Amino acid sequence: MSERFSRNELYWGAEAQKLLGTKHVAVFGLGGVGGYCAESLARAGIGRLTIVDFDKVSESNINRQTAALTSTIDKKKTDIIAKRLIDINPKIKLNIIDDFYINEAGLIEGTDFTADAIDTLRSKISLLENCYRAGIPVISSLGAGNRIAPEMLYICDISEIENKNAPFISNCIYQLKKLGIEKGITVVASREKPYSREKISTKEKITTKTGEKIEFTKITPASTPFVASCAGIFMASYIVRKLIEGIK
Repeated sequence: MSERFSRNELYWGAEAQKLLGTKHVAVFGLGGVGGYCAESLARAGIGRLTIVDFDKVSESNINRQTAALTSTIDKKKTDIIAKRLIDINPKIKLNIIDDFYINEAGLIEGTDFTADAIDTLRSKISLLENCYRAGIPVISSLGAGNRIAPEMLYICDISEIENKNAPFISNCIYQLKKLGIEKGITVVASREKPYSREKISTKEKITTKTGEKIEFTKITPASTPFVASCAGIFMASYIVRKLIEGIK
């Protein structure tokens, strides 16, 4: 496998590459952000990935999601992404969770890092709280929808977000603050003011694999081909850099 990751090694060296092969990262959400994050982690040589998503590809995903093609419409995102990751690295170990994440703290046990690309507020807050309480490093996507300029993305602690008034961000901050969490969670945010020509909301009903019925209001954001993918790559880059930190 040395040739497969040889260009990585030219930058961070063989020792770091070997270390990445021992690491386990969980990616929650395989849409525009999470799909690119998972793929970038596989291309970096992460040895084990847990991937979590309940959804199937829809035609409206095609403008921005790595799993979304005309040929994959109505197919499970976990299946498509898993096949792609194995094609990138046949030796990668995958834990595939085709379900809606609610509060399964066990899914992050034994992981070295978690990537949060969930777009449902309740599930997102639950995951972030579980990571925070368990002391598992996490990076969360906050601000990929309703934007067009990837160069305005940045990484910071949640306490250092510059535009806290954006609705989704302010909601996340408020919910986490109620749980006593005001810092210690890394996020990818954007300096760009969110914009959409129209506000679309729908009622979603989901039944989990355990039979629990979930109902929530889904806000459909405007999405471009540019920002979500870059946010996912930002997340993967941050994770890899943290995992090999200190190795020269």
